[in-house]
Amino acid sequence: MSTVDPTATESLLNSFGASSRTRSTAENQQDRFLKLLVTQMRNQDPLNPMENAEVTTQIAQISTVNGIDKLNATLQNMEASFLAAQTLQAGSLIGRGVLGAGDSLLLEQGLANAAFVLDTPADGVEVKIFKPDGALVRSVLLGPQSAGTTSITWDGQSDTEEQLADGKYVFEVTATRAGKQTAVDTLGFGRVYGVVLDAQGLMLDTYGLGMMPLGQIKQILP
Repeated sequence: MSTVDPTATESLLNSFGASSRTRSTAENQQDRFLKLLVTQMRNQDPLNPMENAEVTTQIAQISTVNGIDKLNATLQNMEASFLAAQTLQAGSLIGRGVLGAGDSLLLEQGLANAAFVLDTPADGVEVKIFKPDGALVRSVLLGPQSAGTTSITWDGQSDTEEQLADGKYVFEVTATRAGKQTAVDTLGFGRVYGVVLDAQGLMLDTYGLGMMPLGQIKQILP
């Protein structure tokens, strides 16, 4: 039977585990493992010594764990680099308009933009615009609309052709098909004035839509 010489193996393992005194968590775990293995070999039963295969297997296991730790560290560094690049890109959105889930309309210099999304075609669509206090100021019938995203542009005029003041308004969209209401999602407008990195990830701080994850932005406007 092939056996392991404890003295020679201790020298080999000490050489394998030697490094600078500044060690990562994984390296400390590896050092403890090697010391435990050497102690186990020193105190093994001389009549039933460890075999080469056992030692090789255990060394391979700690090497695998160490390799996984290094891979995780590499992925974390890549994630940090990607997030930094994403943050710089998001900074270019400051001052831009964005569309995302919501019902906000910002009337700026007599013009407001928004959109809605239909899962299926609609026989008729009605858009209603309200002041923040809930007062209805404009109602528009758009007629039949195809499935997908449809943009809305409002010139700030009320139903009585009064030019309303710039500011924040809200809107709602009702779609019907065969006399029944059908599903519709509204995309409100927000003006980006800040980028925030928090526990939820990269967020855009907007006037209109509030705090919104970058990944939920559907469209970028001037």
